[in-house]
Amino acid sequence: MTPVILLAAQKESAEVTDWAARIGWVVGLGLFVALVYWLMREGWKWRGTLQSDLPELPSAPEDLGAAKLSMSGRYHGSTTAGQWLDRIVAHGLGTRSRVRLTLTDAGLDVVRPGASDFFVPVGALREAVLGKGIAGKVLTEGGLLLVTWEHGGKLIDSGFRSDHAAEHTQWVDTINSMINKRETEGAR
Repeated sequence: MTPVILLAAQKESAEVTDWAARIGWVVGLGLFVALVYWLMREGWKWRGTLQSDLPELPSAPEDLGAAKLSMSGRYHGSTTAGQWLDRIVAHGLGTRSRVRLTLTDAGLDVVRPGASDFFVPVGALREAVLGKGIAGKVLTEGGLLLVTWEHGGKLIDSGFRSDHAAEHTQWVDTINSMINKRETEGAR
């Protein structure tokens, strides 16, 4: 035999893809992802059930009065005060969204398109600070406005980020001065 014929006789055909095995792996991976998603969803619902003792959130009164400050930005969630990873999901407080904040003498009006709005009466405000993280969202130092308020006997931290982060300091100063003024008047 000539060498050309020997080469042709020794060639094997290309391996054929095993489509059944490949489809089985894709389906198995899809089912695994669906299971993980379902477990996460059930965990979120369970957390809401555990926090069901939190009363309904107050809505804004019809007459808020003149706005001291207002800003638009993002609402990043609420946590148990001092525990920046203990997210509160009851009554929609765990839903991140756009936000329009308005501070008046009556309190803090939180308007969230696509999520439930709520109102924090001035008597419930406890503190405002600049922070860097809340419930899975970490920003640069001072990149987050954290407002501590009381609802249903529980202290709550809510995190907001303005579209113009330079506004945060003014919000902290104004909210804290309102709290100090209220406490001073209440002590008389």
